[in-house]
Amino acid sequence: MVQIEKDTVNHTFTRKTPATGPHLQLRSNQIMASKIYQALKRRKRNEESDSTSELSRCLNLFDLTSLGVGATLGLGVYVLAGSVAKTVAGPAVCLSFLAAAIASAVAGLCYAEFAARVPRAGSAYVYSYVGVGEFVAFVIGWNLILEYVIGTASVARGLSNYIDALADKKIRDALTQWLPMDVEFMSSYPDFFSFAFVMFFTALLAFGVKESTTLNNIFTVLNLATICIVIVAGAIKADIGNWKILPESIPQEYRSAAGAGGFLPFGVSGVMAGAAKCFYGFVGFDSVATTGEEAKNPQRDIPLAIVLSLTVIFLAYFGISTVLTMVWPYYLQDPDAPLPFVFEQLGWTVIKWIVTVGAIFALFTSLLGAMFPLPRVVYAMSSDGLIFKPLAKVNHKTKTPLFATVVSGILSGIMAVLFNLDQLIDMMSIGTLLAYTIVAVSVLIMRYQVNETESAYPDITMTKIEETVEESLLHKFKFVFNLNNNKYPSSETYSVVSWSISLFSIFTTLFCLVVNVGKNIMSEPFFVLALVIAGTAMLISLVVIGRQPTVDEKLSFKVPLVPLIPCLSVLFNIYLMLQLDLHTWIRFLVWLLIGFLIYFFYGITHSEENPNKKTEGPISYPEAVSKDTKF
Repeated sequence: MVQIEKDTVNHTFTRKTPATGPHLQLRSNQIMASKIYQALKRRKRNEESDSTSELSRCLNLFDLTSLGVGATLGLGVYVLAGSVAKTVAGPAVCLSFLAAAIASAVAGLCYAEFAARVPRAGSAYVYSYVGVGEFVAFVIGWNLILEYVIGTASVARGLSNYIDALADKKIRDALTQWLPMDVEFMSSYPDFFSFAFVMFFTALLAFGVKESTTLNNIFTVLNLATICIVIVAGAIKADIGNWKILPESIPQEYRSAAGAGGFLPFGVSGVMAGAAKCFYGFVGFDSVATTGEEAKNPQRDIPLAIVLSLTVIFLAYFGISTVLTMVWPYYLQDPDAPLPFVFEQLGWTVIKWIVTVGAIFALFTSLLGAMFPLPRVVYAMSSDGLIFKPLAKVNHKTKTPLFATVVSGILSGIMAVLFNLDQLIDMMSIGTLLAYTIVAVSVLIMRYQVNETESAYPDITMTKIEETVEESLLHKFKFVFNLNNNKYPSSETYSVVSWSISLFSIFTTLFCLVVNVGKNIMSEPFFVLALVIAGTAMLISLVVIGRQPTVDEKLSFKVPLVPLIPCLSVLFNIYLMLQLDLHTWIRFLVWLLIGFLIYFFYGITHSEENPNKKTEGPISYPEAVSKDTKF
């Protein structure tokens, strides 16, 4: 028989007839929906990886810092400062790099805390799996794969183009003549040169982690030495007058695009627009976070390496942008190759060629840094069963995920050969920013979460809150804002945090949308009202989160000023994501659709966290409804 219990009124209704027909189908659908929901929110157990990892623990603090610097400080340091200074920020490009560094630092601090909490391979994917849930983790991991594939292909293409430019574009001209490709959104010719670079570094990464990081260390040191030479040489010729150029002294042919002159020719808005562009010059430090199972002391060294690498990267960008705009007027900069151009104008041919060779080393380190985390993310996801299991196999000789490395290299190489990546680079950015956002939210969740084994998203409603407080609105207000100064977290205080984080994210998105859409018509009453409402709601949510008691845990690194720092990271990341164009979002959604098909048809049942996987296997839902089922 099927018993129907209604606990709230203490009555039990019994149906004597068996559940058949529509009733059976309805119950089956309910069970299916419940199991899918439980699967989406199930979380990975945060266990020490020393006993289970097959990867080689051989990376020290210097190796990790060098990896972060090498992955991030690529061609951008030789190009970005000049291009942003010329048309976007002027000499204040150094302030743009400062603002971008702050935005990157808040994300980096969140990564550092999770690296201390979860010393596992996989970066933001594993962090969100432990802190938020399986489905969100899959989305993050799937987009990290996209980020690193496109990042690898774009750097390989850039390296090929840079070397080709030194040969007067002879490679491009020959391949365009022999093998032209007249397809929209694809390259005009197949770039086999870039494919060769990708496969070379794939072989290097497959051979061994220590060998590839040793080469990366050498390239990174040469890159930093080149940057130091540029800064010292530029400082000799620096002229503060180039930061005080009067508008009337600018030649007529440049005046229309040179702004108002001085240090801020394009105003504060130019500095912030430049920061949005400069932010992507810091993308790549998160590659350090993928080495959780290959670092000797991950809980100490990975947070330190993230902080140190971001510091070195900022100093390099700030120094280059400062001397570049002091040595040569901002409106005369070459946006494609500013450093060789400036030293050629100064007549310093030797320094020009040092910079040219340094740029090649920078591209080598960027390519290696972009490729290094990709097989680690694939390895982590396949080990968890969310994507195809064979990709998790580790070679017993090299101690690397060999199959994942080769597949990743081939995919990146094909992308580099076939596609013109100018528009696809934005897809790399959107995946990165989404990962940064989820990591920041995960930091908040883990700080206020009562028990690590509980669900990150418990079934919380305001009814539950009402059961813990008196009916008075005053008492509810005191409870939500913790005016009683409760110092011990509970499921009720965590429920308040969960709701507040959700509301903060929603109103932050609204705030950024209003700023983005109405930035030219902010005087309109509607936009002003929307900004005030969204901003006030964000502030209230932030105060509510900050008033709740946190879990007292001993970690080697913790984000300071919680919840302010993680919430700032969410704000920065959402704002930058909304700067991307519609075509980028469409391509992003198509990529997500492919990932959802893989997850729902493979990953959700093959997941290592699936309780049926190790017990009795999948349940046949119609057969699971017996005559004794209660609901």
